[in-house]
Amino acid sequence: MTGLLSLTRRGAYAICGFCALLITSSAVLAQSKGAQSAASTGVDSIHAQARVGSKVCMTDHEHYGESTPWVTRKGAEAAAIRNWADFTAWEYGRLWGSYASAVTKKMSCEQSAGMWVCKTTARPCRSGR
Repeated sequence: MTGLLSLTRRGAYAICGFCALLITSSAVLAQSKGAQSAASTGVDSIHAQARVGSKVCMTDHEHYGESTPWVTRKGAEAAAIRNWADFTAWEYGRLWGSYASAVTKKMSCEQSAGMWVCKTTARPCRSGR
């Protein structure tokens, strides 16, 4: 996978360069759309989607979330999930930012020097209504 590595204070995200350009353009457009933009940015339309039960999910695209070091594994897992959800909601809108609704979730955690760091991936989904 070729991509652009974008760092934030909450972790690192691997996203494609084309997606980064569209995200920037969408952010400018979203500012002009007001409250409606909070629900969806429109960037989701660049990814293939399919119905999974009562949800609509991206079929070819996963998002990544990583925690900072935590004393407990549970805290690190929660931080990785928040990181995933925050970035996904920022990129596609709050309709897509629910980790609970996501599919193909994977979580891996490692402990080093008494601190836990967790990483998660999942395909974003939204309500099918």
